[in-house]
Amino acid sequence: MPDETHHSLPLYLGVDGGQSHTKVAIGDGRGGIVGRGKAGPCNHVRSGEGREKLRRAVTEAVSEALAPLGWSFSETQFAAACFGMSGGPEDKRELIAELLSCDRLEVTTDAAIALWGGTGGQPGVVVIAGTGSMAFGRNASGKTMRAGGWGYLFGDEGGAFDVVRNALRAALREEEGWGPASRLRQMLLEAGGGADVNDLLHRFYTDEFPRQRVAALAPLVDAVAAAGDAVAKQVLLQAGRSLAGYGAAVRQRLFAATETVPVVHVGGAFNSRFVQEGFREVLATTANEIMMPRFDPAVGALLAAYALAGVEVDASRLVL
Repeated sequence: MPDETHHSLPLYLGVDGGQSHTKVAIGDGRGGIVGRGKAGPCNHVRSGEGREKLRRAVTEAVSEALAPLGWSFSETQFAAACFGMSGGPEDKRELIAELLSCDRLEVTTDAAIALWGGTGGQPGVVVIAGTGSMAFGRNASGKTMRAGGWGYLFGDEGGAFDVVRNALRAALREEEGWGPASRLRQMLLEAGGGADVNDLLHRFYTDEFPRQRVAALAPLVDAVAAAGDAVAKQVLLQAGRSLAGYGAAVRQRLFAATETVPVVHVGGAFNSRFVQEGFREVLATTANEIMMPRFDPAVGALLAAYALAGVEVDASRLVL
């Protein structure tokens, strides 16, 4: 039976639309999460197939989140909705507006909702490091700034792809006789199947090794460092310092030096204790509260939806 207690309450929707998934959190008018859902990716809409993927992913994820209430996607009117989209919001808002029934709609970036979730809606800075990397911040007046996110050709320092790229550079230096010995060389050859590091370098340029496959080797660099390899450790420490540089740049442009600012780190690159060590080495010297995220980005989007509607909620209730 449908849960009739929710039919008289407004509903609020947060959506994290990423490259690998679409995650949804639905909240009631009292600030409690009443449903969660998940579906496939929805971030590419330039082709007809991509637009259909967005429609299908959003419909499936929202429908799953509405199921505990007994409501259907087509009959639900949301008081407010926020979508945080990987790849930017510009080409997605019109399609989402056609698909969804809601009184207020915001379509923004995945970085913005990561900050909302990371700090529980408070001003601060989020540093994101997965395959790529960037930092984003918002101060108390609502001003925002970002740094990084330039892509793997021109940036993404400290992300997983960059970690593997720098490990490969170290292995090339060793092979050519102008760098110190490291277990990285043998690890990369075993993982990539090259005859030597120069051969592996050329294989990394081919379609056989797309960016994600190269980035997936980053945990192996961390394992080599954890086993005591000094070169691998320096690669990871420098990754953390680079990520801290992004965060420091955003912080400086948004906050006074004397303010205590939440700085949240998000993404798989921070699974390395060496990356975290390099990160803290730079940022722990100023008035920063370095922290793990309070909530995931879907809940961050939900918090943004509440703010869009002018609804104040107790963030401690946002648990399902």
